[in-house]
Formats: sequence, C-alpha cells, structure tokens
Amino acid sequence: MFDYQSLKKYLFKLDPESVHKMAELGLRTAKHWPVSSIMKRKSLIVSDRLNQNIFGRDFPNPVGLAAGFDKNATLIEGMTALGFGFIEVGTVTPKPQSGNKKPRLFRFPEQESLENAMGFNNDGMSAIQERLRKIYPFDLPIGVNLGKNKTTPQENAIEDYVNLISLFKNVCDYVVINVSSPNTPGLRDLQNEVFIKTLFNAAKEITQKPILLKISPDMETSITVDLCTTAIENGAAGVIATNTSVDYTLLPNPKRIGGISGKAIQDKSFHVFDAIAKKLYGKTLLISVGGIDSGAEAYRRIKAGASLVQIYTALIFHGPSVVRKINEEILKLLDKDGCHHISEAIGKNRR
Repeated sequence: MFDYQSLKKYLFKLDPESVHKMAELGLRTAKHWPVSSIMKRKSLIVSDRLNQNIFGRDFPNPVGLAAGFDKNATLIEGMTALGFGFIEVGTVTPKPQSGNKKPRLFRFPEQESLENAMGFNNDGMSAIQERLRKIYPFDLPIGVNLGKNKTTPQENAIEDYVNLISLFKNVCDYVVINVSSPNTPGLRDLQNEVFIKTLFNAAKEITQKPILLKISPDMETSITVDLCTTAIENGAAGVIATNTSVDYTLLPNPKRIGGISGKAIQDKSFHVFDAIAKKLYGKTLLISVGGIDSGAEAYRRIKAGASLVQIYTALIFHGPSVVRKINEEILKLLDKDGCHHISEAIGKNRR
C-alpha cells in the first residue's frame, strides 16, 4: 500500500497523541475515499479456513482491534479497510471525560512498546451509543469496552457498569467489563471476587448479550485465574487477557505512569493467558491480547486456547498492513500443522 517504515521515521518525530489524532482524521474520512475499497480488498484475507461463528456472528478472521484505539466509535468504518475480523471500541464511561493531563502517551521504539496514561478519555455513553445505533448491525462484529468514571466512588461503581450495559446491549455484539486499566484510580481494586460476582449476576438480569471480563497481567497468577473462574461461574461469556501492565521493569527509563503495551509485555501477557487457558479452555471463549505483533505470536496464543486475538500497539510500529500479514502467516502455520481450519489449531497445545 505504501512504505510505512519510511513514513514512520517522520511520524515518530511528532508527539504520539498528535499522530494518533492524525490517524483518526484519516480513518474517519476513509469511507469517502475511492482508495478505501482498494485497501479493503488488499487487506482483508477472505478464507473459509479462518472464519468462525461466535456469539451468533461470523468473524471472518481471528485478528481484532483492541479497545483503546477507537475510543469513541468514530473509526469503525475506516478500520474495516485494514482487514480486521472484528472491532472493539472504547473504553466508554457513563459521563464524558477528558482523561489525564498531557503528555500521557510515550513511545519506546527500540522495544516496540508504548506507555499510556490516557485515563478513559471519551465522549461518554450517550454520544457513543448514538453513533453505534446508526450503523449497527455492522459488517463486522463490534464489541464495546466499558469502564467507570474517574469521579464515581468505588461504592457506586456497580451502577456505572449496569447503566452502560443497559444502554449498549442492543447496539453491539458483545460488551467487555474493564476493571483492569491502570489509568483510573482505584479501578483495579474492583478486580475482586465480590464485585465480579455481583456485577455479572446483575448483568444477567439486564441482557443475554455476551459479556466478557478483561483482566490485568499484574496480579498473582492464581488470583487472576480464580477471578476469571468466578466471572465464568457467574455468567461471563468469556475472558480477554490481558490489559496493559504497570511492571515498569520491562522498559528502560520508563515514565512510571499508566500502562505498558506492545512487545515489552509479550511474554508476561502470554504467561497470564496460558494460565487462564489451562483452567478455562473448553469452558468459555478466550481472547488473547498483549504484545501480539506477528502471525507466529498470534498462533502461539491460538494453540494455547485463544479463539480470537487482538492488536493495537503493533499497528503503530508495523503499520496498517500488519493485520493482513498476521492472517497470512496464520494460514501458513495451519498448513504446516496440517490443520484444515483454525478450529483445529485452537487449544492444540491443551489437548
């Protein structure tokens, strides 16, 4: 499509958040460009071997856009041109919020990683729900990632999530409970058995829409597995592992604010996912995210038990062709393993 690596040299001279806004502007207007349909034909891998029916929807390939890139559901139509199999928007909070003070996004080029302290900056649930209402149902499955407002007291957090689930239940294919971002004070404290049990039981009374839990990579592994198990036992339809990490030993000279994403957390994220899959593979849907930047890494997660994977930071460092490359490599690895369909590779290392 173009030489992204040459362009990246210039983009990386600019502030990361400014570049993201430039990308947003381009993707918002992409649907009006004739080149958009050309990009989609080049980027989207169409193969029955990768297609899966999950939650009653067809996922044309297993590579999705992770939450955090399209915070306000303004880029969905543009992102289809990059070849994704599904798109997750958000994180969405009940009230609009501007997020943390800037600068709040930092690049680590040698480590192909980011450190972000954005703080759930978004337009709020009413504006975002209205955008989704206008396009849903969409060509690709859409997930919505939900979080509480920074100003909401911990004792009222359940109300934020209940209100969000109620509003979005009819304009998406699945919703995600985000209690694992490090950028909202006290949010990770909600990763406890009582809150998880209460929330998922309340959610069952609101909707039959699939509701997933997104978990942190930074807790003790046994606690993480127990919390995920509690969520599944109380109605969760799946687990997304993992969110960003506050293990600042993973980067040289970190800013020590916010969470780390990208290649630096690849092994840490896989270790947590693998532990969860060891307990829950075959019992629920598992989605892996965190440091995935190649078909080989995606396939490692798939063989460990992931039906789907998500990327975000890889887009920044590898460019818009990365989705196609990952899917092409997955197909080659399926051939190598003698698998006719991706379902034969999912959990291959668990059997």
